[in-house]
Amino acid sequence: MAISILMPRQGETVESCLILKWKKKEGDKVDVHESICEVETNKAAFEIEAPEKGVILKIFFKEGDDVPVLSTIAIVGQPGGNISSFIPKETSTTKIKKEIENIKMKKSITFFEEKPFVGGVVLISPRARRLAKKEGVDISKISSGSGPGGRITERDVRNTLSKLPKIIPATQTSIRESFPGPVREIPVQGVRGVIAENMLKSLQTTAQLTLNSSVNVSNLLSYRKKLKVTPEAGLQEITINDMIMYITVKTLLKFKALNAYFLDDKILEFEKIHLAFAVDAPHGLVVPVIRNANLLSLEEISKESKRLSGACLQSTVQPDELTGGTFTITNLGPLGIESFTPILNLPQVTILGICNIQLKPVMKDNGVKFIPYLGLSLTFDHRAVDGAPAAKFLKELSLAIAKFEQCFEKEGNK
Repeated sequence: MAISILMPRQGETVESCLILKWKKKEGDKVDVHESICEVETNKAAFEIEAPEKGVILKIFFKEGDDVPVLSTIAIVGQPGGNISSFIPKETSTTKIKKEIENIKMKKSITFFEEKPFVGGVVLISPRARRLAKKEGVDISKISSGSGPGGRITERDVRNTLSKLPKIIPATQTSIRESFPGPVREIPVQGVRGVIAENMLKSLQTTAQLTLNSSVNVSNLLSYRKKLKVTPEAGLQEITINDMIMYITVKTLLKFKALNAYFLDDKILEFEKIHLAFAVDAPHGLVVPVIRNANLLSLEEISKESKRLSGACLQSTVQPDELTGGTFTITNLGPLGIESFTPILNLPQVTILGICNIQLKPVMKDNGVKFIPYLGLSLTFDHRAVDGAPAAKFLKELSLAIAKFEQCFEKEGNK
C-alpha cells in the first residue's frame, strides 16, 4: 500500500514551504517518523517525517522548489506498487493556489501582508507583487489577471516572465569579470528572502527614529549575583536579559502608546503585552513571542524565553509562536555592541535594543569611580509615537533598571 506525503500547513498564514534539502532519494528505505526532508516557511524551518515504514517510491519536487501547502511532495510504500493515482496533476496544484488567493481576499485585516490596491489601481496578490519586484516585471504591462476580479496572481507574473528575453544584468557580469575566481551564489529566498523584504519595507514605509541612553546597572548585577547562589534552581538560571525583559514589560504598562500597531489609517493600542525577542537561529533571524508577558513573573518569563530560544535554535519552533508580538526586544550586548539602530518589526511601532555593559567614570564622593552602565537604543515610528513619550518611556525604564531590586521586591517578588 502506498501513501502520499503532503506538504503540511504550518499555521494559517503559511501558503507554501521551500524545500531546503532532501535527506532521502527515490528507492531509499525509511522507517516510520524518520525525517525525509527539511523545509522552510517564511518564518521557520522544520522537518517532514515518513508516515510509515517503506520505500520512497516517488519524489515530485526538487531542492529549492517553493511548494504550496497540502501538495503531494513524495510517495512512500512497498516496491512495485502502482502509484499512478497518487501523482499530483497540474490542475490540483493550480486549484490549491487559487484557494489560497481566495482565502487572502476574504481577510478583513492583514497585519503582515500588503493589502490589495483598489480604486482604479492594479489589483495584485502579495506573492505576485514580491515576484514582480524581484524580477523587475512592470505590473502595469499585465493587461488582466487570472485571479478573482481580475487580480494579478503569481502565475500571471511567471507567464509574463516566460515571454521576456533572458538578459544577464551588466552589474552581475562586471562583478564576475572584476573579481575572478570561485564564487558561491546564495539564492535570496525562504527566511532570508522574507527578512530582506521585511527590513527594506520597514525602512521605506515608516518614520523611524532612534533614541540612545545608558543606565547604571550596579543594582541589577548585584541582584543577578544574589540569584546565582539562591537555593531555587529556577532563579539561578535567570539572566540579565530576562530581568530587562521583565522590567520592560512592567514599564510598558504605563506607556500603552508604545505597545501598539500602526495600520496606515488607524493605530491599535493593546492592553496585553505579547513580548517578541530576536533570536539568531541557524536559518536566519527569527522573532518568537512570549504571550501575555504582562501576566508572567520574572521566573516564568525566563523559562518561556529559554524554551522559545531553544526551539528556534533547533528549528522546532511553531509558526504560531512567531506571530502576534506587540513589542520587540533585540539584544546585541553579548556581542560587544555599544549602540545600534534596531529596525521596527512591522506593524509594531517600537523596538528596544539592548547594548553591552561598559564601565564609565563618574564623579562620586569627591573622587572618580568606574560604574557599569548598560546601553539602550529605542527605535519608534514617529507617525504613531512622538519623541517626548518615547523619551519618557526610556527614562522610566532606565529608572526601573537602576532600582531593580527595590521595585522587584516592592511588588512582592522576593
